[in-house]
Order: sequence, then C-alpha cells, then structure tokens
Amino acid sequence: MSRKKKRTATTKASGQPIEVGGNTAVSDKMASKKAAVLGTHKRSYRSLIIIITCVVLAAGGFYFMNRRTNAGNSYTPAVQSQLPANPATNELIYPASLFEDGNARHYEYKGPAGTIKYFILKSSDGIIRAAFDACDVCWRAGKGYFQVGDHMVCRNCGQKFASIRVNEVKGGCNPSPLKRSMEGNNVVIRIDDILEGYQYFNFTGRI
Repeated sequence: MSRKKKRTATTKASGQPIEVGGNTAVSDKMASKKAAVLGTHKRSYRSLIIIITCVVLAAGGFYFMNRRTNAGNSYTPAVQSQLPANPATNELIYPASLFEDGNARHYEYKGPAGTIKYFILKSSDGIIRAAFDACDVCWRAGKGYFQVGDHMVCRNCGQKFASIRVNEVKGGCNPSPLKRSMEGNNVVIRIDDILEGYQYFNFTGRI
C-alpha cells in the first residue's frame, strides 16, 4: 500500500480530521480574534451595567435625602385663620382642644400697623405655650420657626429649642415669648400683648 493510501486509512480509522499545518494556524488566529472581540463586548456590557446601577443608586439616595431634609417642614401646619376677637375684652380665644396633638399652630394678626405672626403649641409637659414667630437675633430674616418632633427650629440659623423652653426662655435665638392665659378650656391671648411683638415684624429699613 502506498504512503498516500496509508495516510487516508489512518484518518478514517481514527475518526479525527487531520488538517494541513497552514490551515490550522489560520483557524487558531481567527478563533483568538473572535474570543478577543467577544471578551471586549462582555467587558463593555459589564461596565455599562455598573454605570447604570451607580446612577440609579445616586438618584435614589438624592431623592431619599431630599425627602428627609424637607420632612421637618411637614410638621408645621399652614397658617391658621385668625379667630374673631372678643370686642368686649379685646382678646383672642382658642379652644385648648386645638393643641392636644402637640403640633405647633401658626397664626397671623393683621392689624393697622401690619401683620404679626405667632404660634401656639402644647409642650411635652402638657402646658400650652405661645411665642412670636421671631427672635431677637434672626427676626430681620423674617423666616420664623418650624417644628420637628418636640423642638421648634429656627429657619434662619437652624438652632433647635425644646417645646418646654417656649414662654420660659427669651433672648438670643429663642422664640420671643407671647403672654397667654388659660381660662377654663380656652387659651386666651390679649391683642395688646400681640401688638407688643410688632417690633419683630417691622421690616422698614431693615439691614
């Protein structure tokens, strides 16, 4: 049997294709290029997924922090309507039941000289207190206070004041006290006492 026939017989017997040396090199080179291209695509895909995930997490974190930052403002109810004054005694009368929930309620007295703002709340020790929505330090900013839990927070400087300090401590950035009294189940505030706070809301020529 000739060498050519022996080579053919060997190929058929083994069942494995025998390629010429040159063709094998070309196939290996193509396979390497294909693997490199596929590897590049996989890396690009993974990088894109990582970037998208980071963007989503950052956006979610910003949204959460923004909601958390603004949560304090939600404790402050909208300015309440001014109750009719008692013409005989020159007083404003508020049912004590309005303040049972511990939330500060903001009011405005609109008089001939201008608008005076104040708030009333029931502190953690069960006492109903009142103060002007301003202080000796930050009144020029005209921002007032908002409530976070058991504290009133200055919108201008960010200082916090426990509810039990309202009407008790004055000066500095503490809410300026507003006189009030309890008569039965009502909170009574004299209009003359409200007018005493006009100095905190007269912004004419403020610096």
